[in-house]
Amino acid sequence: MSDKIYDYDPAAALDSEEAIAVFLADALETGDTAYIAKAMGVVARAKGMTELSRETGLSREQLYRSFSEQGNPTLKTLLTVTRALGVDLTVRAHEGPAAGRSGSVRSGSE
Repeated sequence: MSDKIYDYDPAAALDSEEAIAVFLADALETGDTAYIAKAMGVVARAKGMTELSRETGLSREQLYRSFSEQGNPTLKTLLTVTRALGVDLTVRAHEGPAAGRSGSVRSGSE
């Protein structure tokens, strides 16, 4: 007896802003830009490319291209889309040994 194997589409599970936030946070933690772009594409499909296009003013083609595995979205595109998805990008200090690296933060006036 053979079992049927079904394709799993993670976009189907992204039915709330909280689920989207967890999914994207996990992708961002990898640091893999191709994976992050692809994850953003999954979230965009979950929201609906047509609706996302209408809310952001970006074309569907641009969204597909930016958030493909080979995509490289601009910061402006990324922020526009995350806002339309109802999530925000946040920043936190690294934890662990890398957190204590020496170095200074420079201001733009130096």
